[in-house]
Amino acid sequence: MGATYFASDVHLTAVEDPNFDRFCALCEQVAADGQALYLLGDVFEAYIGDDDDAPLLAAVSTALRRLSDRGVSVAFAHGNRDFLVGTHFAHRSGARLLAEIELIDLAGRKVALLHGDTLCTDDVEYQTVRRLLRDAHWQRQFLSQDLAARRAFAAHARAQSAAHTAMAAATIMDVNADAVAALFEQSAAEWIIHGHTHRPAVHRFDERRRRIVLGDWPRLASWMRVSADGAGELIFDGQRLRV
Repeated sequence: MGATYFASDVHLTAVEDPNFDRFCALCEQVAADGQALYLLGDVFEAYIGDDDDAPLLAAVSTALRRLSDRGVSVAFAHGNRDFLVGTHFAHRSGARLLAEIELIDLAGRKVALLHGDTLCTDDVEYQTVRRLLRDAHWQRQFLSQDLAARRAFAAHARAQSAAHTAMAAATIMDVNADAVAALFEQSAAEWIIHGHTHRPAVHRFDERRRRIVLGDWPRLASWMRVSADGAGELIFDGQRLRV
């Protein structure tokens, strides 16, 4: 049995971006000793549809397909940047698309996986926009536009998001404690693993339960590795935290 890997918030923009090389290096590491790779959203900085003809989409699909062809289980959760990843991408890459909250067994431990944005309930403005963007009718209309129009919309949305992040209070951008507690109770999970907030850490909820926040990739690669015996390690910004 190999290790299980988790990563999120890679924010890939192009094959020329050093982040893409880091992403490929992680895939090689997973191929060497992993049995599963869970990507918990925002792998792409922007995603305008499975029919995007940018080289990045094909390159990521190929990297993940190599893993799945070697017997590694690859799974993908939608983030707030790549919520339009669809079944065609999943077929090309060999990845399984996860539910908004996915429950897995990890070395005998019940674990809840999610991107993490749904836990940030204090950011009312973001949650309102999120509901619109996840609406099936809105998505059908958006995907019916040509690629140029969709790229222009994505660029504008990224600018608006950056402005909102700069203006919003730091506490609003983080998870809500009540939302975390509710997820622990509803899921009966021992661990919650998520990304989104770009605040990597291992939070002790109580004696048994932990909330693990994956790091983003602005400068260095970040991931979590859980060995077959259940021992976990979170890697970010050159640091290693045992879970």
